[in-house]
Formats: sequence, C-alpha cells, structure tokens
Amino acid sequence: MKLLFYILGLSFLSGGCQKKSNSPDAEEPAGYYTHNEFAMGVDLSYVNQVEDHGGVYRDSGQVRDPFKILESHGANIVRLRLWHNPQWVRDLYGDPGKTLYSGYDDVEKSVRRAKQSGMAVNLNFHYSDFWADPGHQDPPAAWKEIKNLDVLKDSVYNYTFRVLRKLDTQGLMPEMVQIGNETNCGMMMTGTAAGFPGLNGCSGQWANFGAVLNSGIKAVRDAAAQSQVKPKIALHVADPKNLEWWFQQVTTSGGVTDFDVIGFSYYYNWHTEIAFGALPQLITKLKNSYKKEVMILETAYPWTTQGADSYGNILGGGQPLSGFPFTKEGQLGYMMALTEAVKSAGGSGIMYWEPAWITSAMKDSWGSGSSWENAAFFDFQGNLLPVVQYMQKK
Repeated sequence: MKLLFYILGLSFLSGGCQKKSNSPDAEEPAGYYTHNEFAMGVDLSYVNQVEDHGGVYRDSGQVRDPFKILESHGANIVRLRLWHNPQWVRDLYGDPGKTLYSGYDDVEKSVRRAKQSGMAVNLNFHYSDFWADPGHQDPPAAWKEIKNLDVLKDSVYNYTFRVLRKLDTQGLMPEMVQIGNETNCGMMMTGTAAGFPGLNGCSGQWANFGAVLNSGIKAVRDAAAQSQVKPKIALHVADPKNLEWWFQQVTTSGGVTDFDVIGFSYYYNWHTEIAFGALPQLITKLKNSYKKEVMILETAYPWTTQGADSYGNILGGGQPLSGFPFTKEGQLGYMMALTEAVKSAGGSGIMYWEPAWITSAMKDSWGSGSSWENAAFFDFQGNLLPVVQYMQKK
C-alpha cells in the first residue's frame, strides 16, 4: 500500500521545529500548520476535571500546562463538548458545589485556555445534559416537556445564539461549531416523553431533524454576523460507512445545506466496514460531491494494552491494525499514516479524542480514573509521548 511505503520511508521527526505564534490566525512557521491549512485538533474537554483531581502533565520532565504543551508540538485547534445543564455531575461526586464539568462555565474556562495558548476552538454542542452518541441522544431536562416542533426549534436557536454571543462578548467566539455529536439517526430522540417532536431520521423523520439542525445553524450564522470571528459549521456522524447515505438524506430529505464541514468519527476497532486503505477515496468523493471540507472529528490509537488504574480501558482489547502495534512507535506510525491518508485525499483535518485523559481521581458515570489513558498522548506518569510528532508538517 502507498501509505505503508510512505511510513516506511519516513524518519521520525524530532522536536526541532520553530515555535508557533500565539494567534489562531497568525502565519505559521514552516514546521506547523494553521488550523485553516489543516486542523490538527485535540479534544481537551476532560483537562479541567483531570487537573482538579490530581492529574499532572510533563514535557521533557517539566510540569506544564497541557494546552501549551500540545500547542507547542503542533496542535492548532481544541475541541470542547458542551452539555446543556449537567447537574448529574454533582450527584456523581455527592457535592452540590462541584464544578459542572462540560457545562457552560467549565467550557468557557477551556475556550479561554485554548485561545490564550494560541489555538482555535471547535465548540461541540451535544444538545443534551449527558453524552450524545449514536445510541444516546437524550434531550436536555429543560426541554423534555416540549410538544411542538416550532418551540423546540426556538429553544435550539435561542440556546445556541445565547452561548455564542456570551462567548463573543469576551473575545472567545469559537472558530468552528458542531451542531450535534455523532448524530447518526438524529438528536434528542432517546429518553423522550410522549409527544416530544420526532427527530429520528432512521425512522423517516428527516424533515423534523433537518428543521432543528437548521435552527442551530441559523443561530451560529446570526451570532457570527455580529462577530469578527465567523465559525465554520460542522455536522458529525460516527463511522465512515454512514457518511454517504447520511449526508444524502440530511441534505435532501432534511433540507440542510448551509454547513461547511463533513465530520466523522473513525476508530479502527469499531469502524471496520470501510477499510483503512479506502478512507482516501471516500474523503475525496465526499469533498467533490458536496463541495465541503471533510474532517475526522474523533479518532485515537493505543500506545499500550496496559492500564494505570482499575478503570477498564476501552481501546486496545482487539488486534492492532497491521503494521501498527500497540506501542509508542506504533501509535505515532498510525497517526502519521492516518494524517497522510486524510491530507492526500484533500481532507481538512483530524481531531484526536481525548489525548489528555490521563488517570487521576476524577470520576465519570462508569468509573474513577481513565478508560483512555492507554490511548492518550501522555504516559502513566504524565510524560509526553512521541505521538505528537505527527502534527508537524511533512
């Protein structure tokens, strides 16, 4: 395969490139991309929570801010999830004063950290109080009694517009906005009360789903009209096998055309129907068919099968992709090959999910610590791993 020969012919890059400018739109030195050239994204949604519970990050043995560590090695955009009102976090910790992680205040803090570190921001609206993914798209508790589609559209519009205007007044307008997270069949379609508007495209409700997406999109455009920053709008589904049928349906039956980025999640062990080597052809086809940018908005690869805590790890239980063992070198090689695949096809970026989710005393709904530390960009002592070298220009 062309990609494997490419990797075999590459020597691993050292960290000797020039330092980046602390402005998301500044002209970069030769060693790094701007986010508009090619998005080298890192989802840092958990960082505040990890640090609050003892997590420490090191680069060359020195304790440093993980936002600044990753920016200095080529990251140019930070992805952040936003939940509507995650009160369950306080129940989880048994603390009524606990920070509502991934709620507005926590996300505002992370947006500021990203921008102060010289990176752009991709703000990911889940339109839920909890995780939104292909199997879970629960509406926020504040909207659960809505019975009318127009009321729901207004709620989505007003919430989206309000969040973006509040950020913009502080100089924190994101450079990209996701309208939903992994919306394979729709959003706000599970755990609903009787009479809640149907937004399940897989049940033929594309018109309703599209109307709600368009309300969120209009809110972004209207908020941007008053801002110097004009966010790109991304739509996001999981698994490349879903891309062609989903975007065909959402743009025709759903009537959604005013967006900028076709985004998808790609995890080697779950998303197997489109082979790794077939990704470039698919990306090029989508880019040419829709005249949109195409990005991987979530991906990851393990550097070990071991764990640092009792929280079982999600990745690394199966076989590695051929040529890329579950080692530090294999993780770097995989990310270099995936980046080359996306770039060679005309894709616009890759965002890694969650490179800084190292073990700590933090909790989520399934455990304490991290179920991802074996796929992070830091080892079990918080030391930066070689994988970050894939973000340098080749």
